[in-house]
Amino acid sequence: MTLRLFDTETRTLRDFTPLVPGHASVYLCGATVQGEPHIGHVRSGVAFDVLRRWLGANGFDVAFIRNVTDIDDKILNKAADAGRPWWEWALTHERAFDRAYETLGVLPPSYEPRATGTITQMVEMMQRLIDRGHAYPSEGNVYFDVRSYPDYGKLSGHKLDDVHQGETAGMGKKDPLDFTMWKAAKPGEPSWPSPWGPGRPGWHLECSAMAEYYLGPDFDIHCGGMDLIFPHHENEIAQSRAAGDGFARYWLHNGWVTMAGEKMSKSLGNVLSIPNVLERVGVRAVELRFYLGSAHYRSMLEYSDQALTEAAASYQRLEGFLLRVAERAGEIPVGEWTEGFAAALNDDLGVPKALAEIHRLVHEGNKAVESGDLEGARTLAGQVRAMLAILGVDPLDPRWAAPADSSSAMDALDVLINAELQRRQEARAAKDWAGADAVRDRLKAAGVEVTDTPNGPEWSLTKEKR
Repeated sequence: MTLRLFDTETRTLRDFTPLVPGHASVYLCGATVQGEPHIGHVRSGVAFDVLRRWLGANGFDVAFIRNVTDIDDKILNKAADAGRPWWEWALTHERAFDRAYETLGVLPPSYEPRATGTITQMVEMMQRLIDRGHAYPSEGNVYFDVRSYPDYGKLSGHKLDDVHQGETAGMGKKDPLDFTMWKAAKPGEPSWPSPWGPGRPGWHLECSAMAEYYLGPDFDIHCGGMDLIFPHHENEIAQSRAAGDGFARYWLHNGWVTMAGEKMSKSLGNVLSIPNVLERVGVRAVELRFYLGSAHYRSMLEYSDQALTEAAASYQRLEGFLLRVAERAGEIPVGEWTEGFAAALNDDLGVPKALAEIHRLVHEGNKAVESGDLEGARTLAGQVRAMLAILGVDPLDPRWAAPADSSSAMDALDVLINAELQRRQEARAAKDWAGADAVRDRLKAAGVEVTDTPNGPEWSLTKEKR
């Protein structure tokens, strides 16, 4: 079955046909490193990590570029407010994003260019646009002439007369519709030389230049959050195609993480940063990733601590199945995904349907364990591993292994729980059903789930204690 993706530009599901057979080129708008990342910032990283893994698993050689915007009005303003050099402020938060991606198991990009490292390419692109009559210099600034590009608004659906760029009025701008590609230097701000005088790049120009330089004038897929459709991605298309590039052939946009129906605010960065959420809610990084990636990438994800806790419990049921099979049947090699799983992901990365298929196999696998069919359970477990690996959450992947210093604590916990289970077995043998139920209820309240099997009771944690 061919991979089909919802293309924002055409508003249709389209078969994915790469420019170069066997090769997939992908550009993801990365972070503007102005502050601590919160879970809303990293949703695109998780969502399109699944795309990358699925392309790779299907034999594509994937070139995946994720940029860093390290020069921007917001970075300069926040650094100034904090009394820090802008370059230190940017790098500090770039590293914070790197840690967030690493914590959530997001694969590193093929390359991660910084805006400040691509100034030469930006200047060259502006010169091409000026030569073609689509841009003009004025008082040290360079502006894109929006009315010179007839297809402006095609991606977002905006009518030309309704366009508001959301930027302060620049010196010498001919039309309020026009947007800034190059900002003339201001006292105390960083700047770079250009034919039009010292200055720094505008936000939209950065991605056009970086995508062209690292992926070529034509590439396959451009990804990003839906909040970037306008004006950022609309302006990228206008610049790049007016400069003569074909640019991206497919546009994919992920939905927001919301709270109370509102887009997650940057002011919540510290409260809902990845380390804070993991510590406060008491979930593991793999469980947070599972939660962020469990909804369809184009849908809104309404965050709550309860929703995260429920997702963690769902993940632990999948994990518990694999651990039980591994304990009783030995090592579980990674198998093959099912046709149902492939059909779900090939239908615009339909992760919810893919998870339903995984849960179906786990249900069959648990029945196989209960009936004593360990080889059948092992085969099903191998398929489950393969599918969870595509989603980046295979519990048996070494990256998600428990820390070595937790082994003694788990051993002690095992002794205590098994003592409780022995009391329960003795109560059942004596037909003391109330006593047996009391043990089970006590364990459940402590976050321990008991499963009765032909070989006796087995236990698993329903919530990781941190």
